[in-house]
Amino acid sequence: MKLLPPEVVTVAYIVAAVLFILALKGLGNPRTARRANLLGAAGAAIAVLAYLLSVDVRNLGWIGIAVAVGAVIAVFAARRVQMTQMPQLVAAFNGVGGGAAALVALVEAGHGESPWTLSVVAVTVLIGSVSLTGSFVTFGKLQGILTTRAVTFAGLRILMVALVLAAVAMGTALVLTRDPLFAIALATVGLVLGVLLVLPIGGADVPIVISLLNAFTGLAVAASGLVLANVLLLIAGTLVGASGTILTIAMAKAMGRTVTGIVFGAFRAGVASGDSADAADRPVRTMDADDVAILLDYAQRVVIVPGYGLAVAGAHHAAAELAELLEARGVDVVFGIHPVAGRMPGHMNVLLAEANVPYESLVEMDEVNPRFKTTDLVLVVGANDVVNPAAKSSPGSPIYGMPILTVGDAQQVVFLKRSLNPGFAGIENELFYDPKVSIVLGDAKQTLTKILAAVKTTA
Repeated sequence: MKLLPPEVVTVAYIVAAVLFILALKGLGNPRTARRANLLGAAGAAIAVLAYLLSVDVRNLGWIGIAVAVGAVIAVFAARRVQMTQMPQLVAAFNGVGGGAAALVALVEAGHGESPWTLSVVAVTVLIGSVSLTGSFVTFGKLQGILTTRAVTFAGLRILMVALVLAAVAMGTALVLTRDPLFAIALATVGLVLGVLLVLPIGGADVPIVISLLNAFTGLAVAASGLVLANVLLLIAGTLVGASGTILTIAMAKAMGRTVTGIVFGAFRAGVASGDSADAADRPVRTMDADDVAILLDYAQRVVIVPGYGLAVAGAHHAAAELAELLEARGVDVVFGIHPVAGRMPGHMNVLLAEANVPYESLVEMDEVNPRFKTTDLVLVVGANDVVNPAAKSSPGSPIYGMPILTVGDAQQVVFLKRSLNPGFAGIENELFYDPKVSIVLGDAKQTLTKILAAVKTTA
């Protein structure tokens, strides 16, 4: 039974759309991100409620069961996931969104009659399927289930071209014959395309792929809004698709790359592994926590560069406490944040905000780089690729052209690392062999805790 008149539903949809826009705006700043999430959730709740009260709902029991199961899974995942696993969670949820859009389109494929509707169904099925498997391959790379290196093989380009042509043929056949079997075939092709699209992308480019697939999911949702003639779904999908596209371009620009270069680079040429067999045998300068504490005792300007290793070790609270202690002694301390540090944009900002690091202490790359020349000591905690000079000096490197934090300009640099293994991009870091660079091997949290204790004894 329809309980709401169309006018009220329209107003509810407008309110929801405004809340979505305000949420997107708020997510651009750590100070307003928490409130922005609540605004977005409120908008979604209003939209769902307005829709349910404006149509004759059938299969209400099944809908209720699906909502309950989804809610349980979402609450369980949100409470259990660690901060270090947020990129994986985003990738998984993104894939689920794309898959849901594809499933809705598959159901509608059996009911659509006009060529326009079937064309939109074909686009939704294809993009949603690509997003589904592409996102889960990304999840596997981030989780360490799959190799983080770019995976290519002979004939990949030919296979990709054949699959794209097959997708066009399946979509055309769907429109001409109205046979839903072609939609299923198109979904199958899209699932394979998603896997083959992401496998050749590796290393530091993975965060950009997450954003790109997020844009794909938004477009799929927008297309499903056209299929279902639901204006709000169209608006919400467009907002997600547009914001994901803008973020993807901004991240690629921040890394000195192009989106097409990242996605299709491995198809055009072989991928440089960046391996350096000789480097593994070269000596590095190591020190312990007490040595670092002595360096800190003489430093007046310190920059802490956090990376994914800090997140994995859960060392953000120890880093925050060390910074607070040094600042209390009059030392100028900031955190240097690379745009793609961690596994997704804003990862380090969120992590350090959890440790109550003031927002003004989080300094972005463009602002912190000039400071390094006057910095006494840089502590690089669990970061590698974002400070690797190969991005500037090695044209064959997968990260060549990516702007980096120029920590080598500082007077002293200390890496806190679990091992000397290459970073996520699989590239040796020549900075390790610089005479002014030292390395403290071990768990970042334990090392920082020891440094903190040593610094306190020098008070």
